[in-house]
Amino acid sequence: MLMTDWTNPWLLAVLVPALLVLGAWLHHAWAERQARERRRIPKHWPLSTRALANSEEARVWHWLARAFYDHHVMIKLPVTRFTLPRDREQGMEWYKLLGSVYCTFTVCRSDGRVLGCLDVPGTAGLPRSTRALKHSLLTQCGLPYWVVRSNSLPTVAEIRAEFLGESALNQSMREREMEERAIIAAQANLRTVLTRQRNTRASDFAPLSTWPNSTTGEPRSDFNSQWQENSFLMPLDSRKGDLL
Repeated sequence: MLMTDWTNPWLLAVLVPALLVLGAWLHHAWAERQARERRRIPKHWPLSTRALANSEEARVWHWLARAFYDHHVMIKLPVTRFTLPRDREQGMEWYKLLGSVYCTFTVCRSDGRVLGCLDVPGTAGLPRSTRALKHSLLTQCGLPYWVVRSNSLPTVAEIRAEFLGESALNQSMREREMEERAIIAAQANLRTVLTRQRNTRASDFAPLSTWPNSTTGEPRSDFNSQWQENSFLMPLDSRKGDLL
């Protein structure tokens, strides 16, 4: 019986490369299979829904909705949605760097133009590097960036002046005053109309005639003479026979 001499250098020189090639091919096949599994759409997604904002963020969100009643408050919008690289060839590199950077709230106009951004730090706070990155990026783009908490909110006048500018703030206040005056005038007009209708209904239910009869002094009825007190359903003279 022949036995293989595993110490033969020529045999090792042939087997080792072959084993390496076989191992590389098996690893490549395994990696391809794993990639196909990841790309396959599952029949049952292992996901559940959750709220967009936690309780701290929700309190700031409601405050912002009142402060910027005439604008839109977007939540957790990536900065790549409202920024654009000046050099398109480097766009993918900037996207890889900023793709996961977002602000808790973004205030924008009705045409989609962003006016400013705010962050609400979590229980662990906001990392200094993240805060510096956002502040540098947004301020260089001409957008204000604030970090606020629900227990230390600025005044509405301060936040609107920062995001809208003093002239825009004054214009907005004038528009708000005009809206309030229009609402007050509409309410007063509605009260007048309701009072007039109420008085009209009251007069409709008044007695048909309050003038006394010229002979008896009693109130005179405007009904036809064929109607009498006991003819509520039909005139008496319409009954052809005696009642049984």
